[in-house]
Amino acid sequence: MSRRVFSLCIMAASVLSTTAFSQSFLSQYKGLPYHDSRYRGGPQKIPGQVLCAYYDLGGEGIAYHDTDPRNHGSGELNPADGTYLNEFRIHEGVDTSYTKFDRKPNPIDDNPFDKIVPPRDLLYVGWTEPGEWFNITVDVKRSGTYAADFLYTSNRGGTISVDLNGKDTTGPLEIASTNDPADPVAWRQWHHWNLASQLFKVRLSKGKTVLTVHILTSGNMNQANFDLKQVHG
Repeated sequence: MSRRVFSLCIMAASVLSTTAFSQSFLSQYKGLPYHDSRYRGGPQKIPGQVLCAYYDLGGEGIAYHDTDPRNHGSGELNPADGTYLNEFRIHEGVDTSYTKFDRKPNPIDDNPFDKIVPPRDLLYVGWTEPGEWFNITVDVKRSGTYAADFLYTSNRGGTISVDLNGKDTTGPLEIASTNDPADPVAWRQWHHWNLASQLFKVRLSKGKTVLTVHILTSGNMNQANFDLKQVHG
């Protein structure tokens, strides 16, 4: 057997092994795509923006792991007043909030220290701690290589990683701190938004895939979305 043929055989075996692993993970996974009165549900679409706050349904240990069962955004920072945004996923452990504009005298998420101004009323996952994770079911329109932009804030920097169908794909990803000592409002260090352009690239197969976002080190991030666009190479 020639060296080239041998290499092709090894590559084919690796692809088959990865495919079998993915199929096994998907067949055993008990989480479901998020849905509610506003979001009709179904896997989030790729290419497109994947919202972290629309992590899967299924609860602790299935769709996510959080260090405590309380949502420190909905119902705590944001008072339980019957509104959709303030009570979003209020009874789940993942901490969620949303971008707030036009607050005076100190602007919050539309402040002058943003690297990029996020959309108004954008839901996000916050109060992250190392060891936490959440799953997002997506539907890939076509197979190919995708680059992901990441909309976030990070008071202390840190690292995250992303799995595909239960298998680490990216390794540790460095997230640059958005802390800015020029901001005179201390609590606003958690609200300096930035866009990490092409944070990672990944090969995706057409059809259903489960992304798992892991917080590896530091935490103290607000994670809004991953915008995945198909690229060549």
